[in-house]
Amino acid sequence: MKSMSNRLFLTFMLLLGTILAVLMIVIGQLFPVYIKQYNEDANTHKQASMTQVIDERELQLSQEDQEALFTSQSLDLEDSLTFVRARLYIILAILFTITLILIGIVSRYMIRNFTAPIDNVTETALELAKGNYRARAQENEYERMIPLSHSINILARNLQDITTVREVEEERLKTLIENMGSSLMMIGREGNISIVNRVFLERFGRQIDEVQGKVFRTIGLPKSLEQFIDHVFLTEMPYRQQIKMEIKQELYNKEVYGAPVIGDHGRWLGVVIVMHDITELVRLEQIRKDFVANVSHELRTPITSIKGFSETLLDGAYKDEKMLISFLEIIYKESNRLQMLIQDLLELSKIEQHGFTVNIMPMGLQDVLIRGAELTAPRLDEKNMSFQVDIDRDVQVMGDANRIIQIVTNLITNAITYSPENTTVSIRLKENETHGIIEIEDQGIGIEKHEIARVFERFYRVDRARSRNSGGTGLGLAIVKHLVEAHHGRIQVESEVGVGTTMIVMIPKN
Repeated sequence: MKSMSNRLFLTFMLLLGTILAVLMIVIGQLFPVYIKQYNEDANTHKQASMTQVIDERELQLSQEDQEALFTSQSLDLEDSLTFVRARLYIILAILFTITLILIGIVSRYMIRNFTAPIDNVTETALELAKGNYRARAQENEYERMIPLSHSINILARNLQDITTVREVEEERLKTLIENMGSSLMMIGREGNISIVNRVFLERFGRQIDEVQGKVFRTIGLPKSLEQFIDHVFLTEMPYRQQIKMEIKQELYNKEVYGAPVIGDHGRWLGVVIVMHDITELVRLEQIRKDFVANVSHELRTPITSIKGFSETLLDGAYKDEKMLISFLEIIYKESNRLQMLIQDLLELSKIEQHGFTVNIMPMGLQDVLIRGAELTAPRLDEKNMSFQVDIDRDVQVMGDANRIIQIVTNLITNAITYSPENTTVSIRLKENETHGIIEIEDQGIGIEKHEIARVFERFYRVDRARSRNSGGTGLGLAIVKHLVEAHHGRIQVESEVGVGTTMIVMIPKN
């Protein structure tokens, strides 16, 4: 695209050339007329001069002689007019060319100086229109266009500032949306998804191109969520509801909030959906309810037994020595069970308190395993069971020896409790680059796969009748898990129903 200076220059030169050409043509056409008039005036003047001379000298000439004399002295330009006209046109053409070149040079310089700022401002405006807000117009204090250039530069700076602020705000909004812990989805008025965040994509296992711009009913959302979105669309009012939905074959509890999005001038743009995952809160609430119910049940059983047998003795049964001893043994057994339950509850409460720590120092796991086996040996003998120990060498870890003995004792006790008579409990000591590994394997009843995740819950029992009859409180594995986590370790369960269970405890070396 030609600049303004080029267009003005060409227009000016075309107009000026046309004017000069017409002027030269007019001059060329008028020149013969002027020559002829000049010739006639010159002849008339000569005739008058010759007549005056003849009269003064009193020459006697006939009329024919005078006419012949006048004719011989007259200027006859007809023969040389063609030659003079050609020379004239050549001179006019040269003058036309020289004049046009000189005027072109001067006008080019003047037009360029006049239009250069305009061209620069125009180019700057075009760059601004393209979105390049860093473009600036040249400002020269000697130019007459400096107010326009200055105004364009102010506009450019304002646009750049506005764009920078908008980009910062967009980046902040994007960071906020992407890093918020809740799933977010914005749906346009036509039902197309316009915005989703990373948490939403991860939760529903989708890619951004699978949901962006798609109708929300076509991307496979749970039916309960689709019904919630339809309700918000229909009512156009904020709405909150707790929804249980299945995602990837897992049940989740969501607190879903939906609200209409209102733009400028009250224009309805769509709805925004925010989903808070309250699955863990619901689970903890259920655990709390189960804990209260289980504690009440566990305490009620021994208290009821103690109270019942005490009342029986007070009613006169104490007179029968044999019955007295039997009832006292039962009361002692139930009170002992009650004491164990309270001790485990106090121990679990202490471990779960904020700020609980263990006394970590370098220690060997071999002595701990041997000590745990010694402490549980009497119970092992009661069921005619045996230990199979596989310890090649000692493994040094960072831990609290007393707490790890507690972990090992609880795990061995569980293995004995849930194993039939005449079986073996295997104790193995291993290590890898980062952890010392304790494995305790029994040949017991095993655990169903769907129950493995719950064995560390308080009061959860795989076989309630057997564990209660054996005097267990149902808190042992909960205590073990907290103690292992206090050592920054991990505990895993491998089990097969009817074959046995292996508890794997990993304690860090550093």
